[in-house]
Amino acid sequence: MAVTAQSISQSQIDQFKSLPKAQQESLARQYGIDLDQITGGSQQQKRPQQVELMNRPTDRESEEEQDKKEKEEREEKEDRKKNGGLEPFGYDLFAGQPSTFAPVTEIPIPLDYILGPGDVLKVQLWGKENQQLELPISRDGTISFPNNAPISVAGLSFDEARQQIKKLVSEQYIGVQASVGLGELRSMRVFILGEARTPGAYTVSSLSTITNALFVSGGIKRNGSLRNIQHKRNGKVVAELDLYDLLLKGDTSNDRRLQPGDVIFIPPVGTRAGIDGEVYRPALYELNGTTSLQELVRLAGGLTPQAYPQRVKIERTNDDFLRIIAEADLTSAKGQQSRVEPGDRIQVASIADITGQYVAISGAATRPGRYAWVPGMRFSSLIGSLQSDLDPVADQSIALIVRTNPENDRLSTLTVDLRQAVRNKGTESDLLLQEKDEILIFADLSKADLSDLESLGLKAKKEGLEVEEEEKESRSRSEYESKEKSERAKRQQLLSQLHFSDEKLEELDEFDRERLERLENLRDWQREKLLEPVITRLEAQATPKAPMQTIEVNGEVRFPGRYPMPQTRSVEDAIFIAGGLRDSASLLTAELARFEQDPQGDGRTQILQLDLTQGLTTIDVKLESRDQLLIKPIPAFATRNTIQLQGEVRFPGEYTFQSGESLNDVIRRAGGLTDNAFPEGAVFTREKLREREAERLKEAEERLQSDLLGVQLEGDSFGGQSTQRLGQVQNLLEDVQSARPVGRMVINLPAVLQSGEYPAIRLQDGDRLTVPTIPQAVSVFGEVQFPTSHLHRAGLTVDDYLERSGGPTRQADAERIYVIKADGSVLLPQESRWFGGRSQQLSVGDTIIVPIDVDRINQLELWTNVSQIVYQMALGAAAVGNL
Repeated sequence: MAVTAQSISQSQIDQFKSLPKAQQESLARQYGIDLDQITGGSQQQKRPQQVELMNRPTDRESEEEQDKKEKEEREEKEDRKKNGGLEPFGYDLFAGQPSTFAPVTEIPIPLDYILGPGDVLKVQLWGKENQQLELPISRDGTISFPNNAPISVAGLSFDEARQQIKKLVSEQYIGVQASVGLGELRSMRVFILGEARTPGAYTVSSLSTITNALFVSGGIKRNGSLRNIQHKRNGKVVAELDLYDLLLKGDTSNDRRLQPGDVIFIPPVGTRAGIDGEVYRPALYELNGTTSLQELVRLAGGLTPQAYPQRVKIERTNDDFLRIIAEADLTSAKGQQSRVEPGDRIQVASIADITGQYVAISGAATRPGRYAWVPGMRFSSLIGSLQSDLDPVADQSIALIVRTNPENDRLSTLTVDLRQAVRNKGTESDLLLQEKDEILIFADLSKADLSDLESLGLKAKKEGLEVEEEEKESRSRSEYESKEKSERAKRQQLLSQLHFSDEKLEELDEFDRERLERLENLRDWQREKLLEPVITRLEAQATPKAPMQTIEVNGEVRFPGRYPMPQTRSVEDAIFIAGGLRDSASLLTAELARFEQDPQGDGRTQILQLDLTQGLTTIDVKLESRDQLLIKPIPAFATRNTIQLQGEVRFPGEYTFQSGESLNDVIRRAGGLTDNAFPEGAVFTREKLREREAERLKEAEERLQSDLLGVQLEGDSFGGQSTQRLGQVQNLLEDVQSARPVGRMVINLPAVLQSGEYPAIRLQDGDRLTVPTIPQAVSVFGEVQFPTSHLHRAGLTVDDYLERSGGPTRQADAERIYVIKADGSVLLPQESRWFGGRSQQLSVGDTIIVPIDVDRINQLELWTNVSQIVYQMALGAAAVGNL
């Protein structure tokens, strides 16, 4: 019968737990005891859990932790501003995302490891007797060896305990040898205090060192010292750790192993000095005692090859608390031993800055900046590949070299054909560079993806910014130009919105900030931005004898604007720098407007006509100061006027028509009408008329809303009829709001097709003709009991059809009933010669409109407001109902 845990006394359980693990397992099998239930299984002698410390705070951080993080970020940002952008060195050691900072325990145990309660010794016996023992060190520091008294091992080193156990086995067991190792290690509590990111008590493994514990606590705050970390035991400092030894030399000799109750104290940071410029690690460095300039440079990783060590600038605060600037020569012993004072800022200049032997690249290049100049250097020495050396948005057709004359300090510019320079290296296309030349690489805005603006909260959309080829073909010249200009204006406007306040920047994540920086670069790489300082300097250096060397290129070029005078002064280079000609440019003639003085000294403008038909290289006119070049467009370029023929046309579709063609001409080209066509009911619509109708509908709606407000304000002053009147006005307003402009123009299509005395209908782009089939109905709409359509029967009059629709309602205006003919024309009784007392017979496709009696709405002047609207609604209803 199995013995249950409940039948065993607590004293028996304690005695059972004191036995070696092997004996516990043997007894458990013999008596059928659940060993985990008795001993607590996994709860006993747990290995210290590895501490997972990801980026702090966690995804579910509290509001307090979030506020703390934001405060630290603001403080760090303010510190960067104060220090000229320099970051304190070493603190990013704790900024990564390692999976764990717990010490690795699956390593050989050091021989000097000090044993303590909680450690487990593993003893393997072999020889005459084979046995494996796990001996935990109890709280009194002893282990229970089988058939032996407790052995005290706490406080001994691992090597001492191992030798003691081996000796015991050799003395008491004949023919048996022992191998001693360490199993599970104890955990211990240490304290991390001072300027730790998260100070407090931490439970760590017994193998933990000072750095292990620092990582567990989240690291050191930026106002904490990295060079004077104190290791305390029993209130005394037993060691100090300088993390710079670990960071700069990889030296862990002072990274002591911790013991239970140890304290790691991080004092406030000591004095700092900054170093910037041509060193490998520009940063703020904490000083530890007296530091020379050479030692600080060594901390910063040494000088780069571009450094100019003979002139090192030192900015420091003197005894009067004033900032002064001194210089030191690092090539001399005296300069190397110059003492660095707290708060110093060291600036190591570059050779290019001092000697002027450099060339620079600005704009849409992969690696902009300054480069050392050597005699014989060519353009391709810096830009050797269009793919790897240029940004994807770069204009790969042209670059500009801005050159300063060393003799008179005057500016000039040279245009470079980028493709030719890269393909034909070492030739005339690959220009030789001079000292202080600056290469400008422009951005082509059409290559940029502006969809990121929407995700940055600027409510920008890429849709509508691109001009599709199909749209260009179907658009008139004026619309095409307007769309192109609108596209450029929209892109410019979107880029001009890229200004964020500091608060807005803090709300952006790192990814959004990278995109914002990218878009800001795109704005700064445009021709206008890159050329702005060049134009300003050209204006400043202008004199009467040396006039300003700028020109303007406008019209059909890709990038119209103001440009520096090309050194060649050729029209070809002027057009080249403006991005080249657009496909809409006319080659027949261009205009050059030139300012000059007449013999009397008065200014005047001369217009020169340029012939571009023979090519730009054949133009022998040289540009002069302030010339304005206008590239004219091809007249009616990309014009494609179309009309849509629908319905009962033999070959329906969209037809392109020439200027001056009439509707009859196009219908003949379409094969005429089919046998089922009803030309009397044709609907001819025009876009401009639709726009006018939309404006009239809007005006009528506004007036109705005003009248509706007046009815509401009058209240019941008219014998309790205001509610009824209010409903009538609201119904009218709803009708107006639901009405859609049609843009229909009334035409007599049978007369048009006869080409007789009826005036020809000249077409406009966007016109539409819909020819319905022969109808069989007459429709009745408006204030009748049952608005509907009736089968046409010869001999029936207006009254007959009204009777078939149930007759007029009480709100109907019987005196103003009118008929809309199938062709859209409107006939009123008092204006029709043949319309006598509504007894006239109707034709197929006609529509009877019974309007509301506006006089019932108590002197509101709605007829003027509504008659036009009802007219348009009737037209639309007739057009739709009879097709």
